[in-house]
Amino acid sequence: MPTIEVNFQDFQNLLGIDLPQDREKLDDLLAYVKGEVKTLNEQELSIEIKDSNRADLWSVEGLARALRGYLGIEKGSKDYPVINRSAIKVKVSSRLRDIRPYIGCALIKDVQLSDTVIRQAMGLQDKLDQTYGRNRRRTSIGLYNFDLISPPLSYGVSKPNEVSFVPLDFTEKLTLKEILEKHPKGLEYGHIVKEHTVWPLLSDSKGNVLSFPPIINSNDLGKITESTKNVLIEVTGTSHETVLNTLNIVVVSLADRGGKIYSAEIHYPFGRVKKTVTPQLETKTMQIRLEDINNLLGFKLASEELPELLERARYGFAKVQKSVLTLRIPSYRIDIMHPVDVFEDIAIAYGYNKIKPRWQRLPVTGGTTPKAQFGDLVREIMIGLGYQEVLPFTMTNQDSLQTKMLMPPEKVVEVANPRMATLTCMRNWLLPSLLEFLSHNTHVEYPQKIFEVGYSVVFDDTAETKTKDVLKLACVSIHSNANFTEIKSNIEALLLNLGIKNFEIQEDKHPSFLEGRTAVVYGKRQKIGVLGEVHPQVLNNWQLKNPAVAFEIDLEPLC
Repeated sequence: MPTIEVNFQDFQNLLGIDLPQDREKLDDLLAYVKGEVKTLNEQELSIEIKDSNRADLWSVEGLARALRGYLGIEKGSKDYPVINRSAIKVKVSSRLRDIRPYIGCALIKDVQLSDTVIRQAMGLQDKLDQTYGRNRRRTSIGLYNFDLISPPLSYGVSKPNEVSFVPLDFTEKLTLKEILEKHPKGLEYGHIVKEHTVWPLLSDSKGNVLSFPPIINSNDLGKITESTKNVLIEVTGTSHETVLNTLNIVVVSLADRGGKIYSAEIHYPFGRVKKTVTPQLETKTMQIRLEDINNLLGFKLASEELPELLERARYGFAKVQKSVLTLRIPSYRIDIMHPVDVFEDIAIAYGYNKIKPRWQRLPVTGGTTPKAQFGDLVREIMIGLGYQEVLPFTMTNQDSLQTKMLMPPEKVVEVANPRMATLTCMRNWLLPSLLEFLSHNTHVEYPQKIFEVGYSVVFDDTAETKTKDVLKLACVSIHSNANFTEIKSNIEALLLNLGIKNFEIQEDKHPSFLEGRTAVVYGKRQKIGVLGEVHPQVLNNWQLKNPAVAFEIDLEPLC
């Protein structure tokens, strides 16, 4: 993702407001342009732009332009008038057709340059060259002091040893071949032109060399300083559309610094269009349907809301006719390829935090069964009563189900070829699994309150497998003061929260529970479970040293 370095005070001046010094508040502001603060101090601000398609945001001028819209300081598409006096004429050589055929130029007059502005311009130039320009192979940018140049310009070719000039940051003249061998930029980008017998060269009417595209500018003409007032911008490349788009982004950035834009005439000896005028900063129009906006965003926007949202996103609003909206797209928005791109900007202007989230709707016919939904409800209630859910195994052994629980021998669903002595059968009730879990956690602080909503397996001759799964709930509370009153109040609270009012709790006997402290519960006119204080011998069998109370109920009748 592109990261840009901006001068904090310069950023404030371009915005026309005081920025917060707090990093979190700055991030909230930069969220409008998908930006995030990387580093912040009193002088410099480093911003990472999360959108690699928005080349117009890769400069402080572009950031300020977009934010002034979202903050309501300016509205609508910003117009950049071009003075079509064609102050520069450029003649292109036919020999460039298969090398680097396209060029775009513009003149920015009366621009206010400072060291900060120049560094910003160089940063934008470098990012465009590296990314959108594909490491200068598709496009490259040059900036020049126009006052030192004598139009018209000639974009032609030269043999490697035919022309020499002083490259940027050097003091001696070098031929084109020597530049590729000695200059850092020649070593880095020389492979782009080496395959050709002649190489591109941009010069003026007096034969002065402006640049050796896409390698390096002239040190005499291609170096701008704080005293430069009139800047010539040149972009060369292999794609005409990319050349024009790149030129537009650089032009509007310098125009935001107060410069006036003058056009250039480009004359080609090839192609259908022999003469073209650059830059081309005319806005484009796009039509989008209101229905598509609402469908994609997932909420309904009134037709009167859209114009303001679009203007905040720096679009030009034209009209709405028969539920079709016509808007104007600024020339520097080279990322807009589809109405969906506009819809995203509308959502940003509306505010992502104002959009009510919803679960994604999947195109499937399945869904949660009523029994599963009921089980989830039971879990919520038990958690509310202070219990923690556990998920023990469904497989166990007869010693755990019967011997340790003081239960008489009973037929259970056994595994034909068990691999482990502790997992030989399917459980027919849940409470032994919970007591086994507690026996492995005696080192944990008490009280311990656990529950499980799970399945037990019982015989059923009517089923295809001769067995069926029964959904049950079991819970255990173990601590020094555990008693029957506690577990009775818990099961009453559970049933009342499930909306079951007609239930009864009657005293009964059960081998696993203490006699006189045991009861059965009836609901929906049938016996659904048992509750009470766990028998001391059962606790001893599981090596538990604290009193415990428990209940287990069948959830199937309650569903």
